[in-house]
Amino acid sequence: MIRFNIQKLSSTLADDLKKKIDAKTKPVGSLGVLEDLALQIGLIQNTIRPSLSTPHILVFAGDHGIVSEGVSAYPQDVTWQMVMNFVQGGAAINVFCKQHSITLHVIDAGVNYGFNDHIDGIIHSKIAAGTKNFAYEPAMSHQQVAQAIEAGARIVKNIHQVGCNVVGFGEMGIGNTSSASVIMSLICNIPIEDCVGKGTGLDDHGLQHKIDVLRNAIARHSDYDTPENILATFGGFEIAQMVGGMLQAAELNMIILIDGFITTSAYLIAHAIEPAIQDYTIFCHQSKEKGHQRMLHYLNAKPLLDLNMRLGEGSGVAVAYPILQSAVSFFNEMASFESASVSTSV
Repeated sequence: MIRFNIQKLSSTLADDLKKKIDAKTKPVGSLGVLEDLALQIGLIQNTIRPSLSTPHILVFAGDHGIVSEGVSAYPQDVTWQMVMNFVQGGAAINVFCKQHSITLHVIDAGVNYGFNDHIDGIIHSKIAAGTKNFAYEPAMSHQQVAQAIEAGARIVKNIHQVGCNVVGFGEMGIGNTSSASVIMSLICNIPIEDCVGKGTGLDDHGLQHKIDVLRNAIARHSDYDTPENILATFGGFEIAQMVGGMLQAAELNMIILIDGFITTSAYLIAHAIEPAIQDYTIFCHQSKEKGHQRMLHYLNAKPLLDLNMRLGEGSGVAVAYPILQSAVSFFNEMASFESASVSTSV
């Protein structure tokens, strides 16, 4: 399996960045989180002139065998239908990306549908037509996991080569809240019933059934000794490709933007493989999906927004992106006390 060389960010530049932030015409700390973001982005890019270049959001799509156990309120066909909606520009993520001039790519990581190879807007990266049903057998082979991680890394390399230095991750896949819930339970050591939400809209009876299915699936398997094994047993092709993409982005000193519950489950795996990835990561929002707040607490992560969103698709990334723009803009363009000839003391 591909390995990544992710460097822990050096603190040698931090003092210079902090001095520049504190010298702006404002009380120290008065721009709050924007100051934290400016500092982090400067450290990621190793510069006192940070910039956001050619932003991309990657939406990875895949299907899940576990849906045959009745864990979703929607049929599996919705996955490929929503992929086509993305391609045709009709989804929320299309609207927000257009609003903020973000390039959107949709990736068929493992959808159970045969897309025409000539459809514009789809990156064809299918490992298989959906995972196996992890209620009875591992979702993926270790070879498939390796292929998926390498595929996600390759996609991020490609966008980096066209000048992208900030990449957001989103997903689509009926049944993927089940995978995310089990990954969360095993990585964070939290009981499965505290990780499972209603997903696409289950009622109370459906929620209890979902919990029972996932609890039984966890009991059936025992290969939990590495994050890669957890991913192979319970994950999805879209989750695995996000893992590879995130790790590759950190290796390339790119800013990583994380969306909601499913995307954070992929991040949990990536973080367990290479903890240094956290230095490169910005958590864009707290999803309304049950469990996401506890995921973020486990990671000691502070999301930028809490808007009661739970759509997925990378929608939280797109909505939060202008906050990064504000952080970089004030850092680069705001006058200092010296340049503006403003007194700094009484």
